[in-house]
Amino acid sequence: MVEETLDNTFRPAEDEEAEERDLGFGSVVTGQSRQRLLNHDGTFNVERTGLSLFTSLNLYHTLLAMSWRVFLGLVLVLYFLSNVFFGVLYASIGGEALVDTSSSPTENIFVRGFFFSVQTFATIGYGTIQPVGIIPNLLVTVESYYSLIANALITGVVFARFAKPTARVKFSDLAVVAPYRDIEGLMFRLVNARSSQLLEVRAQVLFARFENENGKPVRRFDVLELERRKVAIFPLSWTIVHPIDKDSPLYGLTEDDLWRSDA
Repeated sequence: MVEETLDNTFRPAEDEEAEERDLGFGSVVTGQSRQRLLNHDGTFNVERTGLSLFTSLNLYHTLLAMSWRVFLGLVLVLYFLSNVFFGVLYASIGGEALVDTSSSPTENIFVRGFFFSVQTFATIGYGTIQPVGIIPNLLVTVESYYSLIANALITGVVFARFAKPTARVKFSDLAVVAPYRDIEGLMFRLVNARSSQLLEVRAQVLFARFENENGKPVRRFDVLELERRKVAIFPLSWTIVHPIDKDSPLYGLTEDDLWRSDA
């Protein structure tokens, strides 16, 4: 049996089914690894080795993907370290480089330089601390340029994080085998955890387990037939059901069989 594709080439139907079962990890990894291929949150359980840090690093994607707590903490650390760096530079020039004209001048030159850096970085400008001389003013110019770029980049990333549409779908902790019509079915539930509208939601469930083939464990993948593969709208919850009939790869399997095959 063959199926004709849109590009007028012929491909065996079993190749199409194999593509649906292929997760992209390769036959060696899927056949030998006993660890999870996907984590519980849907991320890939992959560790890349042999690559340089700059080859595998995508700073923009990392900043978008990290949690808000980590992102805000990272921005706070960058803000603090930047002002400490420029504060040390101001202090290294000497006390006469920064003149404090307030009623209670700051005696510690480093503290004075740090708070002057904060005012310069945030373009506050109270006017009580002033740079005197060519070198301090050149340093102010450098920090002003740096703060301009840093504030623009941070603002852009914050806007991108707010503007990025994200869905939050929660899964039931357990999948159960329960009576379904006149047979049994594998069931688990999805919930739309946000008030956002999700349209044309599709589901695909793969059953993975190890089988002995010529004395070697081989991981097999089967696409499970579902009672319903998609819903037009997803405002609340959706119970995914796989009928366990005679054509199901789960038919006749016990709990011990699933544990032994690392299903």
